Amino acid sequence: MDSRGVITKVVSKAGGGYRVVAIAPQGSFFSFPPQRSDQTTREHQFINSVLFRPLVATNSSCGATPGRHPHRKRSRSPCSWRPQQRQLPPILHFSRWEVFWPLHPFSMPFFKQLRRRSKASIHAPDSKNASTKVEMVSGKSSSTIDTSSHSSITPPSSIKPTLSSPNLPSLTESNASTPVPPPPQRPGPFVTNSQRNSVVGSSSSSINGLYRSPTPSSPYAPRVVSITDNAWVHQKVLLVYGQIGDPRHHPLDGNVTVFHHQDNFPSIGWPVTASHFKALVHLVPGPNRLRFDFVSPKLSSGSTHPAIHSTWLCINYLPLVNSPPLHLVMLLGKDSDGTFDAVPERIAREGNGLETAIRKYRTAAYLWQAFTGEQMFRNTLGRRCFRFEEEWQSGSLSRRDATAGQMRNEAKIHVIRSEKTVAELRDLNIAQQNSDAQKKDELFAIAKEAVRKHFNPQPGQKQYVSVLLLDSHWDTESQTITGHAALGSGDDDIKMAMFGSHSLQSYPSCLEEVVDAFSDCTRTDTNFIANDCGEAGSNWESANLGIGAHLHEVGHLFGCPHQESGIMLRDYVQFNRSFLTKEPFSTRTKAQGLKVCLPNDECGWHRLDTLRFRFHPCFRLPSDSPGNSDDSIQVWPVENGKILFTASSGVAFIELYAENEPFCHASIEYLNTESSSNGLPKQVTVTESELRQRLFGSEKEKKKKVRAVVFSGALGSYTVDDIGLLKSKKSLVKLPKGQSGYRSGLLGASNMEGTEPQQLLLECAFIKTKLLTSIKIYHGSAVNGVEFCYEDLTTQLFGKRGGKPGGDEFVLDVRRGEILLGFYVRAGLWIDGIEILTSLGRKSGVYGNATGGSGHTLIPPLGYKIAGISGSCASWLDGLSLIIQH
Repeated sequence: MDSRGVITKVVSKAGGGYRVVAIAPQGSFFSFPPQRSDQTTREHQFINSVLFRPLVATNSSCGATPGRHPHRKRSRSPCSWRPQQRQLPPILHFSRWEVFWPLHPFSMPFFKQLRRRSKASIHAPDSKNASTKVEMVSGKSSSTIDTSSHSSITPPSSIKPTLSSPNLPSLTESNASTPVPPPPQRPGPFVTNSQRNSVVGSSSSSINGLYRSPTPSSPYAPRVVSITDNAWVHQKVLLVYGQIGDPRHHPLDGNVTVFHHQDNFPSIGWPVTASHFKALVHLVPGPNRLRFDFVSPKLSSGSTHPAIHSTWLCINYLPLVNSPPLHLVMLLGKDSDGTFDAVPERIAREGNGLETAIRKYRTAAYLWQAFTGEQMFRNTLGRRCFRFEEEWQSGSLSRRDATAGQMRNEAKIHVIRSEKTVAELRDLNIAQQNSDAQKKDELFAIAKEAVRKHFNPQPGQKQYVSVLLLDSHWDTESQTITGHAALGSGDDDIKMAMFGSHSLQSYPSCLEEVVDAFSDCTRTDTNFIANDCGEAGSNWESANLGIGAHLHEVGHLFGCPHQESGIMLRDYVQFNRSFLTKEPFSTRTKAQGLKVCLPNDECGWHRLDTLRFRFHPCFRLPSDSPGNSDDSIQVWPVENGKILFTASSGVAFIELYAENEPFCHASIEYLNTESSSNGLPKQVTVTESELRQRLFGSEKEKKKKVRAVVFSGALGSYTVDDIGLLKSKKSLVKLPKGQSGYRSGLLGASNMEGTEPQQLLLECAFIKTKLLTSIKIYHGSAVNGVEFCYEDLTTQLFGKRGGKPGGDEFVLDVRRGEILLGFYVRAGLWIDGIEILTSLGRKSGVYGNATGGSGHTLIPPLGYKIAGISGSCASWLDGLSLIIQH
């Protein structure tokens, strides 16, 4: 450039580059024709989209026609131009363009910087060549990491995310006094919509303020593999797992800091071990834009500030209010001072009062939720989990909430005072771990009575309650934990889990303390606190046992039995591995813990537990179909050794047990991978040989009994104690004309005093001239008998004529061809009530006790019809089954 601002050459490079054609300082144009038409690098795209407009223009010396200058009201220079006809796509090769741009002497530094950036963008960056200058722009980036491009150890999300289109902020003017207008806004990148960047220097504490503009992707930016961008979840605290770079070839240690959406929750750092990290992320309702910053001393660029590698992730949190919550209860004696067992050092540091206990209990509950939500997702059952009853209160999930006076919507802890004193609760005669105790279940009954009085459930209302006994105490004289019982029950209208507070001192009281709590190797001082079952020899193992064993009881609350592995065995002694990437020394195993805790090393819910959760009302999602009140399962042994199972809510899965085996080792599932709400078959067919093959691996084990437990989509169950008996003569009924009938599973216990077996074959099923016109039900508080009335005034009676005089009669509309379809039966030990179902969809209503026992729908499977009924009768019916035929 000479003194007049005239440029003679910008770039002149053999084999590639750009050269200036128009060289006037003001109002003139220059072109950058490419030397290689096949070159399609990112530099081309950048210059195409940012700097050059596709104007068909030339210098007047080349024969251009006069016209209006695009950047001046009137041009007096010899340069002319022709108006643009259309906007060409920016991805076209430069050889198809004639590109022009106004030039000013003061704009040359801009082009020099542009050339440097453009040249650097051709090559992939590495940590050693990272720039030492941070470019800051104002605005928000909508680019997020595309985790779908990386392999994941977990199944894909059940809710397929919709990735938003990336949109990068426009460049700002570097000098406000410069008359050069800002370049047009750059469109989003064409190849990837991930934002994984490397920055030298400390990051801003705010994720919504200034941050650097996107630069070439950093290979060391955190890669979250447990959840995809824009996924939907339904829990406040989310457990995520991720990696840094390639753990196989370049393992790194360091720290990942999570910055939460709009700084509504303090940032928390999580350790990185061998390029693996796990983090607990706090969410607020709606979209949550999160930033993950990785820092490692091994990636230092030599500057005083470490290099920061960032990733952005968006998670949508939708709280659920249409499912019953899990209530958290803290039970105290009526004269309790509200303290729990702790060593003096802990008491001096954090206290052992009621408020500390509440914070620790609440944090443990959110760990349960985060763990369970991740386990459900890994089992391809969606982002579902139980919820808590929450209330607006002083926040406690962050240690900084108390000092800041931050209010949050967090889990409510119900503090309930029992009618018993502390001394009565600590009575050795009711201590579960006392082998000489005479009333080991008494403590559970005391807690249940207090819970029932507090919640006062209405008839038919079920309450799900987890109880922490705050007055548990380590009795050093008897070496027994008093005031403690580890029990859980899913029966009755109060579904309750209970555990003591003897390990509470080792619990984290906020999310910042989770890593420390599960890494604390301080030995358990049995002068003050208990070493429960000899498996809590250090603080982190005590936290494992307390939090994990209490979750085990919550599993019982949700209907889970003991399993062959997982939380419902005793795998909760490894509960810490779900939240840490490195395990400390274990006093239980007398060995150093895992150097790297990968997802495969963690404990988990057994697959059968997650199947129960899938259909449990506390785990319902908005996409699930409305619940079915009829949870019954019916079994129908038919011809050729086949066994039919039917359920109005669908057949979900079958558990198979070998003889004298307490655990289920084989099962059959009937749900889709995503388990859609209507994906369950209402009728399934199995054979004995198929079930034996599934359980034993062959059909040779024919002498061993096989017990099958069938579950419906409403979590009702039916147990077949021996599948071999289903094809015995007890299930076969001889019908007229040499036909065969088949007896369904029996309802009722058939064990009342004086009971006698009864069987009735309906004449209308075999005689075409017989027309069933009505059915009479004899009943009081139970069903005494059923009478079938025909058009020819004849009747057939099953049972006895008792209860209400004359019974209740239900008349069929024979003119419309209405016939008997089946029965809805209320049954327990006997037949409490019965309802008639017809082919026209009519129902008679329940005769007898409409709320007694449990409900069962008796309708023949497809391809079969009612041939009669069978059962037993004493003073009233105590057994009932259908007889069906083809």
